[in-house]
Amino acid sequence: MGGHAVRHDVQRLPLTAADCRQPRFSTRFHSVARRMRQQIISLDDWWDTPQGRHALAWQQSQFADALADVFGFNAVQLGVPELDGLLTNRMPHKWLVGMHQVADGCVADPSAPTHRACQMVCDPAALPFQANTLDLVVLPHTLEQSAHPHGALREVERVLRPEGRVMISGLNPLSLWAMRQRRSHLFGKLGLQGLSERALYLPRSGEFIGHWRIRDWLQLLGFEVTAVRFGLYQPAVQTDRWLARYGWMEQAGSQWWPVLGAVYVVEAVKRVRGMRLLGPAWKPFRSRAVVPGVVAGCQSPSQFRLGSDGAAVDSQNKVEPD
Repeated sequence: MGGHAVRHDVQRLPLTAADCRQPRFSTRFHSVARRMRQQIISLDDWWDTPQGRHALAWQQSQFADALADVFGFNAVQLGVPELDGLLTNRMPHKWLVGMHQVADGCVADPSAPTHRACQMVCDPAALPFQANTLDLVVLPHTLEQSAHPHGALREVERVLRPEGRVMISGLNPLSLWAMRQRRSHLFGKLGLQGLSERALYLPRSGEFIGHWRIRDWLQLLGFEVTAVRFGLYQPAVQTDRWLARYGWMEQAGSQWWPVLGAVYVVEAVKRVRGMRLLGPAWKPFRSRAVVPGVVAGCQSPSQFRLGSDGAAVDSQNKVEPD
């Protein structure tokens, strides 16, 4: 009884800096860090990492440059509210469509700097738009997160008008970043879970689709691929400081190994066989040609117009005799 009472009287003291240096606390800290690494499995969590922020900034600049002069009436971005792909586009009607109600941040605080309010949430393989109604569709990492990527692309072809544009971005499976991710999967298959968790560099969720597969799917659906861009050739380092140090590899990579960038952007146009896009049938009014001329016996030049027979006729009907 007495010992039991003494045990209740003992107060739990706060943790000090000396306690933090103990091996027991170090083991606990590393286990927490290991669990945190395991949680970086979704694309939304990956945007908060240094490599995710670099990928987001590069894609933002690519979309801004490519879509600034794309004209039309209706534009849609499907997924990734952290990226404003329609920022520089001047179409009057623009919508942000979320793929998942919670994962895409559509129900999060719209005032947060990394989230924007979504107008709707839907399945990318079943878009709530009529056929041939959209002029531009932006798919930032949409096909990677979709359960049916080919069906989602077929749905985009349905809602786009003839000569409509689609822009697709994704993670390149042939990059240095993807090589580190494959090494992580190899460690996991060999039973080295600790090395596997430390080697994670890209989102674990989703399927990395190569740009060559995207090109094949687009051509089968009647699209014409107009441009393919690659970026982020730095090695798979963990900090912003080292990513900035390897910034010189951007120019070298685009020249020497252009298809090995970590992120790619594919731009395509919907072509319809037998259709030709015509402009407005406006014909400006052409007035009859008025030419100045000099008539014998006149002290000043008179204004003449061309008659129906091609002869010059005095526009003022005033010809002074000699």
